[in-house]
Amino acid sequence: MASIVLFHSALGLGTGVKKLAATLTHDGHTVLTPDLFDGATFRSLDEGVRKRDALGIPELIRRAAKAAEAAPATSIYAGFSMGAAAAQYLAANRPRARGAVLMHGVLPLGATGVERWPDVAVQIHASAEDPWVDAAVLDGFAEASSAEVFRYPGRAHLFADESSVDYDPAQAAVLIERVRAFVRR
Repeated sequence: MASIVLFHSALGLGTGVKKLAATLTHDGHTVLTPDLFDGATFRSLDEGVRKRDALGIPELIRRAAKAAEAAPATSIYAGFSMGAAAAQYLAANRPRARGAVLMHGVLPLGATGVERWPDVAVQIHASAEDPWVDAAVLDGFAEASSAEVFRYPGRAHLFADESSVDYDPAQAAVLIERVRAFVRR
């Protein structure tokens, strides 16, 4: 079974992240869900982005890296939106990382602090027309990392997070099954 570090979006550590963690735990995996926002949760992305910006990206990465120290080096790093950035960064920079699952977000390769993606498996999930995900960045990173990419119909951003107004139960179910298959490999 896998060890997974699962990061939340700018909405905070809400029900969507907890539900995915519970599903993966039920499958026999060990799942760590760090709270990068000190317990704060938000109903809108705008509110959450203000919290993210108040903390700053360097502080969020510091918090994510510190939380990851509690997990084995061979963990899979996963995240929703803002949390996908933390997962991507740690998968690129933590030696022996086993994988990365990027849901609703992806960074350009250069933003991860590496020039070449390590031998780490990647799975990416995003809506085809998500206004928060740059399709060219997703395509560029997918090519550089040989990622398995899943594009879902529509414009919804956090469609797999039931605490989001964008939640789509049918698409979320498909995403969750794909993530479960990825972590079983």
